Amino acid sequence: MFNIKRLNTVDTDFWTQLDRRLAWESVSDDAVMRTVRQILSDVRMRGDAAVLEYTGRFDRLNVARMANLEISQERLQDALQKIPVAQREALEFSAARLRAYHAHQKSASWSYAEPDGTVLGQQVTALERVGLYVPGGKASYPSSVLMNAIPAKVAGVDELIMVVPAPGGILNDLVLAAAAIAGVDRVFTVGGAQAVAALAYGTQSIPRVDKIVGPGNIYVATAKAMVYGTVGIDMIAGPSEILVICDGLTDPDWIAMDLFSQAEHDEDAQSILVSLDDAYLEKVQASIDRLLPTMERSLVIETSLAKRGAMIQVRDIDEAVAVANFISPEHLELSVADPQPLAARIRNAGAIFMGRYTAEAVGDYCAGPNHVLPTSRTARFSSPLGVYDFQKRSSLIMCSAQGAATLGESASILARGEGLTAHARSAEYRMPAK
Repeated sequence: MFNIKRLNTVDTDFWTQLDRRLAWESVSDDAVMRTVRQILSDVRMRGDAAVLEYTGRFDRLNVARMANLEISQERLQDALQKIPVAQREALEFSAARLRAYHAHQKSASWSYAEPDGTVLGQQVTALERVGLYVPGGKASYPSSVLMNAIPAKVAGVDELIMVVPAPGGILNDLVLAAAAIAGVDRVFTVGGAQAVAALAYGTQSIPRVDKIVGPGNIYVATAKAMVYGTVGIDMIAGPSEILVICDGLTDPDWIAMDLFSQAEHDEDAQSILVSLDDAYLEKVQASIDRLLPTMERSLVIETSLAKRGAMIQVRDIDEAVAVANFISPEHLELSVADPQPLAARIRNAGAIFMGRYTAEAVGDYCAGPNHVLPTSRTARFSSPLGVYDFQKRSSLIMCSAQGAATLGESASILARGEGLTAHARSAEYRMPAK
């Protein structure tokens, strides 16, 4: 067996060691970027023809027309009926909780009138069309469909276009069933950078969208980064992360499995445990040694924990908070007796799971909040995916005659100070003659 790397805040080089442990570099090298750039350019120029060509090359799905790559609503409903009843009920249960939670995030337009009759406000409108990328083939991520599609629909997005690769023609009924439950409008079996390009630029068959959301491989992530500005994107996500702060009183098997839950995603995922009690860290290490051989993805978990995992001993709860805010984790579990006061001190985290009985896994599927979260320390300045990501805001300004005079005078002075005469005169024309 192996021991997860140990760190201790008493060490003089602790913060340097921690920073090194957190470091992660994307594998989007020059070769990947050249390939993606070529695909984006080709799809932009040739539209459907390029999409069909790349789909045949990369997904071994050779069809003559784009119509053969679109999945009908009838096929989505058929998938919903074909999956086991328990799976359908679990999807519907999760969807209902997601809708209820995200309904609280919806913003409304507002305005107010000043004494002279000038009206100021903000108009909130939903995006017209959104593209949703979903990994496909043998992979099954129905939860990703729900988490991305439902807040868009709650926001009032008019049309949601889903793209999902189908290598060799393989389609996952669970993913299609989730699309039916979430209310996805159109589905195309297209993946990779070519799918991102089609959504960003539009083709003869796939309409151009305003924003692209959803996870994908390095080619998809690179393509999303390159089309940003032409369209909006949700985020460029790094490997999955979990940080657990434990007071040493939670069953160590529970904590070991919580660490596994993120480590099993891939070898670059990061699982970190923070505790005041060195003896407790030893207990969790013993649980890891005993439970790891029972895991189906034991090799992935072991590689992840050995490569990027850590157990950190702190002197007190203040240091635990400081470490958490520095790491800015995607998922933060506060496995302590009284988690709410501790949560109030956390500034940087994608999602906070409070108390011993709250496993991060419930947040991935059915708690209600979104599982699309900032990674790689970006929780310092960004937030979970939500309804607000599918709404935009326009400022409202309506001057009364008196307001035009009052505001115009200051605008004129400032504009002339900046040397922008047309700005000044535009405001002055609406002011009464002196």
